[in-house]
Amino acid sequence: MEEKSTVGTEFQFVVFRLGNEEYGVPITQVKEINRLTTTTKVPRSPVFVEGIINLRGQIIPIIDMKKRFDLALTEYTGDARIIVIQVGDHTFGVEVDSVSEVLRINSNNIEPAPHIVCGIDSKYITGVAKVDDRLLILLDLNKLLSDEEKAQLQEINEETA
Repeated sequence: MEEKSTVGTEFQFVVFRLGNEEYGVPITQVKEINRLTTTTKVPRSPVFVEGIINLRGQIIPIIDMKKRFDLALTEYTGDARIIVIQVGDHTFGVEVDSVSEVLRINSNNIEPAPHIVCGIDSKYITGVAKVDDRLLILLDLNKLLSDEEKAQLQEINEETA
């Protein structure tokens, strides 16, 4: 008789690094990945907003993920990237130390988020994935910005359009 195995759902994540930790975001919310470029500073923007860039005619706010998560601020190297994210009607970029790969992760390998992971508030985290001998912190991009912060970014877009 054949044994039935419980197969979970498979998800794809874009894996990136901030400091010594690896994070994953759903590939369905990633529009593109670009080399780090110089941003234009915007007055009165939230502290974690590095500035804006012009991406093929579209003005996009750029969020420094280290500042957003209150991590140690280190210099970005040539491996640094901007991941352009789409969350609902909002498009923005996030600065990260490097992007390594796109991984397929089975839901059976994802554990619920502990209350504090690497000093990052658990409200940003959907879970922790076990991939071989690595742990990936999976982020909830829908909670990366509060409604008020989304409104601020929208204002920046309108002021600079």
